[in-house]
Amino acid sequence: MTIGEIAGRFGLATHVLRHWESVGLLTPARVVAGRRRFRSADLYRVATILHAKEAGLTLEQIRELMASAVPARRREILLRHRTDLLARIAALQDSLRFIEGGLECEHEDFSVCPHYQAMVQARIAPQATPHVPA
Repeated sequence: MTIGEIAGRFGLATHVLRHWESVGLLTPARVVAGRRRFRSADLYRVATILHAKEAGLTLEQIRELMASAVPARRREILLRHRTDLLARIAALQDSLRFIEGGLECEHEDFSVCPHYQAMVQARIAPQATPHVPA
């Protein structure tokens, strides 16, 4: 496949594939005049890169993951990223609770809601006595 064909198949710009090649993620075959030819194995690599990017891995992490021949090293990279993802998920869940609290508040102005004020106070100083703004 040509670079245009593989880019179209995945909905990518060709410059993205060229960049991935420049950082060592892809190594397409070269034919007459140095034109790139992507093989079926390259389809697998592009799909893997896309999944890894969607999971939040950096290109460097993806390169290291794909280049390592040591299963324990690949597992270590995934475990470290899993820990990061779990922390981000927890933070997003807290954010969602904050937004939902504002939306579900029965007060016309959610900022006067005791529940909202308690959430804010907990963020300011968890051990301090709640203070209600005037």
